[in-house]
Amino acid sequence: MQTRILVNLLNMKKLRTLWHKTDSETGIQVIDQRQLPHQFITEDLHTVAEVFYAIREMVVRGAPLIGATAAYGVYFACLEAEKASNPDVYFAECIQKLRDSRPTAVNLFWAIDRQLRAIEAGGTWAEKAQLARQSADLIVEEDVEICRKIGEQGLPIIEKIYQDKKGERVNILTHCNAGMLGCIEWGTATSPIYQAHQKGIPVHVWVDETRPRNQGASLTAWELSQAGIPHTVIVDNAGGHLMQHGFVDMAIVGTDRTTRQGDVANKIGTYLKALAAKDNDVPFYVALPSTTIDWTIRDGLKEIPIEERTEAEVKFIPGWSVEHEKMLNVRLTPPDSPAANYGFDVTPARLVTALITERGICEANEEGMLSLFPEEKK
Repeated sequence: MQTRILVNLLNMKKLRTLWHKTDSETGIQVIDQRQLPHQFITEDLHTVAEVFYAIREMVVRGAPLIGATAAYGVYFACLEAEKASNPDVYFAECIQKLRDSRPTAVNLFWAIDRQLRAIEAGGTWAEKAQLARQSADLIVEEDVEICRKIGEQGLPIIEKIYQDKKGERVNILTHCNAGMLGCIEWGTATSPIYQAHQKGIPVHVWVDETRPRNQGASLTAWELSQAGIPHTVIVDNAGGHLMQHGFVDMAIVGTDRTTRQGDVANKIGTYLKALAAKDNDVPFYVALPSTTIDWTIRDGLKEIPIEERTEAEVKFIPGWSVEHEKMLNVRLTPPDSPAANYGFDVTPARLVTALITERGICEANEEGMLSLFPEEKK
């Protein structure tokens, strides 16, 4: 079921991207991010099928939020298995369905595996369901704290630039949406920006539109508007020009999967921004919760699966029709022109100035990452 709210009535300070449905013992609610920034619509999720749809069709998106939503999917799978004729088989099918919803974001698989470990102590499906819900709730709260800490770690970078510029505003370039809409609160790449803004540091954000789904133009710009942070939406290919002319002090992006050697998979186009930053001596940071590190792989180009999505996302674009007062899809390409739609690209570690995690800042290499996460040494 959908619930519609006028966007201009939103109080972002009270907003999360996922919460328990108040009139349901089991359901959760999420924001349908496909409708932003024009409509604020929430979706009710009660079943594994609904969670699969929400993740696959990008009702929810962003690695941490995908993981949290999938965690509740495991909870729903336990509830549904209890009523199935063959609970074990049904549950296994549900888990595989959740795993198949999106291939690139490692948080999806991390959250599912964590849930499976959490329910091992349950003797009945009802007990497993209770453990799964408790564990999912914990994943949500942990993500809030992790993102807050990422902001604390990244804030000194912005403060240093502000000091070096002798009080002039700090211009930051982003790509896609690594904000609170991709997490629960705070966001990853936006967390240092929010905290700098709260401290009174004048920041301005260059917001890449991020084709083909325009998560920058629709989601990041909406977030920053709600928070009162100055920003300017730019076409994806304008970033290099701005860097050449000294209009960008730093770039900061998120990540859906990072290898133990520091290669970063993020929304398509991130690699080109990193190249432009390198050529113009602009520091290029990646903000990431430790849950997005895939410690099992090293070579991002060879080992990270890159999602290929439907060509319709390239050939059509949704927008708000002022005349009809509703969302409409319009075609951009000739009807018979094929389109390729790679969802992500990999930025090699050599192009990353540093990684900003909840435990601190490190170089984008195995030695640097293990200095913050020594428990991952093999």
